Amino acid sequence: MSSHVWRVGVDIGGTFTDFVVLDETSGDLHNFKLNSTPWAPEEAVLEGMNRVSIDVAGSTSIVHGSTVATNALLQRKGARTAFVTTNGFRDLLTIGRQNREQIYDLFSGRPAPLVPPVDCYEIKERVDCHGNVLQSLMENELLALKSDLLKQKFEAVAVSFLFSFLCPKHEKRVASMLREAGFSVSLSSEIVPEFREYERASTTVINAYVTPVLSGYLGRLESEFSSTGFEFRIMQSNGGSISVNRARAQAVRSILSGPAGGVIGAAYVAREVGIRQFMTFDMGGTSTDVSLYQGDISLTSEAEVGGLPIRIPVVEIHTIGAGGGSIAQVDKGGALKVGPSSAGSYPGPACYGRGGNQPTVTDANLVLGRIASEKFIGGHMELDRNAAFSSLERLANHIGRVSALGLTPVELAAIGVIDVANSRMQRALRLVSLESGFDPRDFTLFVYGGAGGLHACSVARALGMRSALVPRCASTLSALGMISANVIKDYVQTVMLPGSTPYPEIYGQFEPLEVRAWQDMETENIPAQHIIVERELDVRYQGQSYELSVALNTGYQSEFHRAHNKQYGHSDVDSPLEIVNVRLRAVGVVRPVPLPHADLGSTDATGALIDVRRVLIATGFVETPFFSGEDLRPGHTISGPAVISYDDNTVLLMYGDVARVDPWFNLVIEIFPLGSNESI
Repeated sequence: MSSHVWRVGVDIGGTFTDFVVLDETSGDLHNFKLNSTPWAPEEAVLEGMNRVSIDVAGSTSIVHGSTVATNALLQRKGARTAFVTTNGFRDLLTIGRQNREQIYDLFSGRPAPLVPPVDCYEIKERVDCHGNVLQSLMENELLALKSDLLKQKFEAVAVSFLFSFLCPKHEKRVASMLREAGFSVSLSSEIVPEFREYERASTTVINAYVTPVLSGYLGRLESEFSSTGFEFRIMQSNGGSISVNRARAQAVRSILSGPAGGVIGAAYVAREVGIRQFMTFDMGGTSTDVSLYQGDISLTSEAEVGGLPIRIPVVEIHTIGAGGGSIAQVDKGGALKVGPSSAGSYPGPACYGRGGNQPTVTDANLVLGRIASEKFIGGHMELDRNAAFSSLERLANHIGRVSALGLTPVELAAIGVIDVANSRMQRALRLVSLESGFDPRDFTLFVYGGAGGLHACSVARALGMRSALVPRCASTLSALGMISANVIKDYVQTVMLPGSTPYPEIYGQFEPLEVRAWQDMETENIPAQHIIVERELDVRYQGQSYELSVALNTGYQSEFHRAHNKQYGHSDVDSPLEIVNVRLRAVGVVRPVPLPHADLGSTDATGALIDVRRVLIATGFVETPFFSGEDLRPGHTISGPAVISYDDNTVLLMYGDVARVDPWFNLVIEIFPLGSNESI
C-alpha cells in the first residue's frame, strides 16, 4: 500500500463538493460527492479526504478547484483594500471605460469599484511610455503613505503605477516597504505587466481583494495536511494547476478554477473517444457553464467577473445562474423566473428535507417523476417528494394556470419551471455558438454536472443538435479535469514593436520571460523533458484599439491576416502591423489519467432495468423504464422514453432519443429531431 501513488481532484461547488481519486499504481478510478459547507469550505474537503483510503506513506497529490475567491468577489466579501496609483489617476477605478452593457439604457448602472475613491491614494512618481523615469519616488511621501494605511487598518494594498510594466522599480519599492509593515501587497507589474491602465489596475485590485481570503482558506487546509506529506496544488482559470504558494500570492488566477476544470475534463475525455467539436454543458446545483471547443480549448484575456475586467488568460466560459438548486419565483409582472438565486446546499431544495421551502429545478424534476429519489447521491440522501410538492403548490397558486391536458396546477408549475430553465440554458448555448458564428448542429453537446443529464436532450433538440455525450463521470468531471490538467504558467510583456521588426529581434523579446518560466517550473518540480514552451504575439493593424493572438513563427503576419478575416470577416494585407504584447506559456505535462475501457458487447440492457414508473414526458405521464447506470456495459442500447439513474447523476431520454454505451462507459445519445418530441 505504501508504494501506491495517488492523485485526488477536489472541486468545491455551491451545492456539492466533488472528489475523483486515481490510484496510479493499480489504475483504479473512483468518484463521489459530498454536500458543500459554505460557512467553512474546508470542512467538506477534509471530510472527503477522510473517506479516501490513502496510506500516508504513499505518494499523494491533491489538485483543488474552489469557489472561495469567486464568492469573495461576487459577494463583495473580500479584504479591505487600498489602491495606490500615480498622481492624477486616483479616479481610474471609478471612471473605468465608457462602455455600457445596455447600450440604449441611459440609466444603466455600473458595478461599484471594489475600492471606493476615499481609499484610493496617489503618489508623485512618473514613468513615460518608453520606461524612462520622469519623476522619482520621494521617501517622505512613502512614509506618510505607510502611516496612513496603518492608521486606516487596511488588510491589502493594490499598487498600479502608470507604465510600470516597462519600469517596475517604483512599484517594487512601495511593495518592499508595505510588505515589511505587514500588508498583503499586489503589484500590477507582477500580476499583469501589460498596457491598458484600467484593466491592469482592475486585475491588480481584484487580486489584492481576494488574496487574503483565499490565502487564509488554503492556509487552513495546508495546516491540516501538514502531517500527511500530501502535495497540494490549485487549479487555475487558464486550465492548468499551480502550487499553493503561487495561488496564495495571486488568487486572481483561480477565480474560475472550477468551471475551467470541467472544460479540461471534457477535452480530455473527448480526445480519448475521438470527438473533435463539442459544446460543453455543465449544469450543477447553482449555475450552468457553457463553452465551445473546436479542436482546442478557447482562452481569452478579456474576461469579466461581477462586471469587473480581469486581464489574465482564462478558459472562455459563459456562466448563468441556472442549476438544479435555482429558485423559481413569480416576479412583479407575473412572469415565472428561475434563478439566479440558489437554495445552495443548506437548506437546499425543498426536497432535501433541511427546512428549505422555496421551489427549485430539482423539486420540479422530482414532482414530474424524473428522479429516483431513493438513489440520489448513491442512496445517502433520499429526497422528500411531499416537500417538493408543497413548495411547487405555493408557486402554482401564484401562477394560476389552467390545464387542458388533465394535469394538476402543481404539475403545470413544475413543467413551467423546467421550461424556463431550459430556455435560459438554450440562450447561453446560442451565445457561444450562433452569436459567435458557429452552427450548433455541427457540434456534440458534451453534458456534465449533477443536473445536466435531466435537461440535455431537450436543450440539444431545441438547438437542432444531433448528438449528446454524457461521460461516465459526468457529475464529477471538473474534479477529473483537475487531476488531468497540466502545470501551466502564463507570462506577458508589452513591447509595442512595428510589424516590420526582424524575426530574430522579436524572438529575443521572449528571452526574459523564458528565463522566468524555467525557474518557475523548477520550483514546481517539473522535469525538463516534460516542459513545453509556447510563444504567441498579440498583433493588430496600426491604428486599431484591440489585437488578436497568433503563434510566433516566420509566417505570423499571414496567420494574423487569416485570423482577422475569420474573426471580423475582412483583412487588409497591405496595412502595416503592430506587435503589442509577447506571450509565453510554459506547460508541464502530467501523466494521462487512464479511463475505464471495455469491448463492446450485447445491445440488450434489460439486466440494468430496475423499475418502471410514471414520468411526465411531453404532454402526459408515461410508464417509463428506469435503468441503473452503474449496471450498464459497453454496447447496451436504450431507447426513450427512459430514465438512466446513476448514483450521482440522472439522464432523461425523450421519445425517439437513443442512448448507446461506448467502450469508455459514456452514454452517446442520438437526439430525435424537433417535431413530435418538441415539448419538454
